[in-house]
Amino acid sequence: MAVSSCASAFRPFECRSDPDFSGRFPRPEFPTSGAARFSAKANSVTQGFPVGSLSSSLIFRFPPNFVRQLSTKARRNCSNIGVAQIVAASWSNNQQGGSTSPTPAAKAVDAAASASVVAPVEFETGVVEEKVAAAAESGFSDGVNVQPDDLVDAKYSSFLTCDGSVAIHAGERLGRGIVTDAITTPVVNTSAYFFKKTQELIDFKEKRHASFEYGRYGNPTTVVAEEKISALEGAESTLITASGMCVSTCMLWALVPAGGHIVTTTDCYRKTRVFIERVLIPKTGITATVIDPADIGALEAALNEKQVSLFFTESPTNPFLRCVDIELVSKLCHEKGALVCVDGTFASPINQKALALGADLVLHSLTKYIAGHNDVLGGCISGPEKLVSVVRDMHHILGGTLNPNAAYLIIRGMKTLDLRIHQQNSTALRMAEILEAHPKVRRVYYPGLASHPEHHLAKRQMTGFGGVVSFEVDGELYTTAKFVDALRIPYIAPSFGGCESIVDQPAIMSYWDLPQSERAKYGIVDNLVRFSFGVEGFEDLKADILQALETI
Repeated sequence: MAVSSCASAFRPFECRSDPDFSGRFPRPEFPTSGAARFSAKANSVTQGFPVGSLSSSLIFRFPPNFVRQLSTKARRNCSNIGVAQIVAASWSNNQQGGSTSPTPAAKAVDAAASASVVAPVEFETGVVEEKVAAAAESGFSDGVNVQPDDLVDAKYSSFLTCDGSVAIHAGERLGRGIVTDAITTPVVNTSAYFFKKTQELIDFKEKRHASFEYGRYGNPTTVVAEEKISALEGAESTLITASGMCVSTCMLWALVPAGGHIVTTTDCYRKTRVFIERVLIPKTGITATVIDPADIGALEAALNEKQVSLFFTESPTNPFLRCVDIELVSKLCHEKGALVCVDGTFASPINQKALALGADLVLHSLTKYIAGHNDVLGGCISGPEKLVSVVRDMHHILGGTLNPNAAYLIIRGMKTLDLRIHQQNSTALRMAEILEAHPKVRRVYYPGLASHPEHHLAKRQMTGFGGVVSFEVDGELYTTAKFVDALRIPYIAPSFGGCESIVDQPAIMSYWDLPQSERAKYGIVDNLVRFSFGVEGFEDLKADILQALETI
């Protein structure tokens, strides 16, 4: 519905002077130059009525259901609503003066409403400022579609050299597919997307038109998070799912054929091992070889004796932070036609670039360092489009879609990723050195220590060693529990990588359902502690750990 054609349907607008609000809001000062900070779109619709007449003490009272009746299109575009409010004020001024004809501003909004039919948001990265400016200069009367139909790929590497900068700007200022002046990425809460005409749908199906179709297949907010991660990892494509385990299982289902062979490592996230042992092997005919993370000979033997489809490993591993020579294992696997997928959750993209080291795919639990605030679940896999698209197709079948509100939290968390990681790296290394020298600590597992079995490898392929330190207390199960209970700062909880420090006793937290003899097969001794350092002050954490050790 065009705005000017429905003006007579509303009661006259009333402006009231409210002393409670007088002077509280500053008088808006609209720019006079096209180079001014504010949007050219705002400038184009303010011309034609006296802006200075909008006193800061006037509160505009709209008739009931004004926004709904004004334009359903305006409800779909927040900037249009702002324009409508300005025009409403102009109508009010004109009606007070006895005029009933539409003002130039009303005509401009009428044209804008006609031209702003909401097209499905396209998610190719790029910029749209030129189209928006051209539409603004013409008063939106030429029907220019300001949706991102002609987005151009942004080249982050051309002027951003720091991971911290990439984590902040990639996928957003450098070309998100959502037209808005907001700094932060909007949350697009929708389950489905519409097409203006059947031909547009056919063009979408035949890949001549980029858009979205259904919430399980993609979301504009989630795409921003995916592009941000791709930029950090140097990947062609990224898929985000509802959790780390979701993306792991999708990847294994998608890339390992029935009867295929997997090589994985002894030290890994328990649920990954459970999925392979209890689901893949008995239900699909897939077989598996489990090797020590550093046993290159065992990997070579498996590659020579089996038709290996995939080598899937963590690096560093959970909970002993063992490191895999990613460059070497990638070379060996590729010679035999096997894929390499590295779970880099413990490293984060800040500390390690698995793809640059030769891996085909890199996987993360976004719940940990990348989101970083202990408030959201998510998982992702990054790599070449050819491989990620296979995993994406499986994801579309299995579901496990990330909610767009969760995607927003992940984007928000990534803005401080670089700052958090460097703080956690520093705290963890300093505390690992203190713990290793403490008489009540038997052993410390941390790749930044010279005593770690893969220390030299970690120095070569990592720029930092992460914020998790595992160590064995001098005592048995309940002595160790006493130490954990004496800590005042960390939460006793699963997970790691957030702003808040977290501590857990793996024998209880993750393996309590197994008898002690079974736990020992995986190296999970009763006195093992996994400590994830947050971003609290180092001196506070140090004092807390030392006082807790004194209680045992």
